[in-house]
Amino acid sequence: MPDIVVAFFALGVIAGLARSDLKVPKAAYDTLSILLMLTIGFKGGLALHGNLHWGLVPSLLAVASLGVLIPLLCYPVARRLLRLDQANSASLAAHYGSVSAGTFAVALAYAQSLSLEIAPETTLYLVLLELPAIIVAISLYKRLSGQGAQSSNGGVWHEALTSRGVVLLTGGVLIGYFYGPQQAAPVSDLFIGAFKGLLALFLLEMGLCAAKALCPVPWRRWPVMLFALLAPLVLAGLGTLMALLLGLPQGTALILVALVASASYIAAPAAIGAAIDKADIGLAMLASLAVTFPFNVLVGIPLYARWLQSFY
Repeated sequence: MPDIVVAFFALGVIAGLARSDLKVPKAAYDTLSILLMLTIGFKGGLALHGNLHWGLVPSLLAVASLGVLIPLLCYPVARRLLRLDQANSASLAAHYGSVSAGTFAVALAYAQSLSLEIAPETTLYLVLLELPAIIVAISLYKRLSGQGAQSSNGGVWHEALTSRGVVLLTGGVLIGYFYGPQQAAPVSDLFIGAFKGLLALFLLEMGLCAAKALCPVPWRRWPVMLFALLAPLVLAGLGTLMALLLGLPQGTALILVALVASASYIAAPAAIGAAIDKADIGLAMLASLAVTFPFNVLVGIPLYARWLQSFY
């Protein structure tokens, strides 16, 4: 049986495809996403307490470099093979270079269910991979479209660094790190104990959103949907190579591979929508949320886990 949280995602997809009147109110979804991202950061900060040292810097920089490399690889694929314009090629590159907090949460729960070893710094990967890709993709678009001289990267950096996800994840890490398990005890039971429940409700809404994007199936966008189905497998190979080069524990390796294979549907749409007005955010969301996210949750993460077993 798959992890129980995956069943909630499947329920959302089924309800959406059946055109049920089930829906999660926007205010409830916003609250769930805030609590989930804060909890992920907080859990990571508690794990980092007393375990953060300068020796981690090379591996963290190596992981962050993937956030630079992936959009540079995705852009020409989108431009030449998918024949998208510059704006949508940059948008797709940003979404697939950036990562999914929901996929991270599912991979974390899956690794914990298998009792796999997870390094304390694993949560930092989420923050390190989310920012560079957005900056690189937007900068690439500005340069190639001739807007580089007219705009500064300062606004892009501000948009990325002050986004809700980054603030919550980074803030949660810092709070957990500085307070540690003992001082954080009055709130840690609430956050950590509710983690799977929050994730289950979040995935229910994600299932509804995925079904909505696929109903009816936009067949004319089949090249983008095919890309969204194949990209996770290719990117997972890149993540596996990095995990093996860094000698990561198996649980951390699984989470890194799942992150690299994921696509953003929270941070990237907000940043790209503000920076590239010609980009069709709906197209990127079709790929990242309606195809890649379900693939990773239902098939990809268990597949990556079995894949990694052959190396450990």
